[in-house]
Amino acid sequence: MEEKIVMNNSPGGGSESRNILNQYYSVQFHLNGMDAAYLFKLRDIPLNGLCILVKEDSPVLKELEVGDILNMGYNPPESPDSPKLLRTRVTSKNLYDRFTGHSLVGLSILEQDGTL
Repeated sequence: MEEKIVMNNSPGGGSESRNILNQYYSVQFHLNGMDAAYLFKLRDIPLNGLCILVKEDSPVLKELEVGDILNMGYNPPESPDSPKLLRTRVTSKNLYDRFTGHSLVGLSILEQDGTL
């Protein structure tokens, strides 16, 4: 099945990432075999584009792999209780020098599925 690309948040995506950040403040998702929902603030880091900051000892960082596609709930800043469900690809996992012990996980929105 062919995937429809709606938003390309490639590294250095610039204005595309900023447009996403204007619409959504945070992202939440579940990982396979884990009951807890994880919630992260969305960021636009130069040379990385749209991403989340994850502690290096977090189970999230251990479970997520580059290329994984997840249904993630994107939360608008004004109404965090009604997230928008978007298919999202993990594009990168990089150490982040600014915050010791953290990594940036790059995200790219593939297509919109609906609301949670």
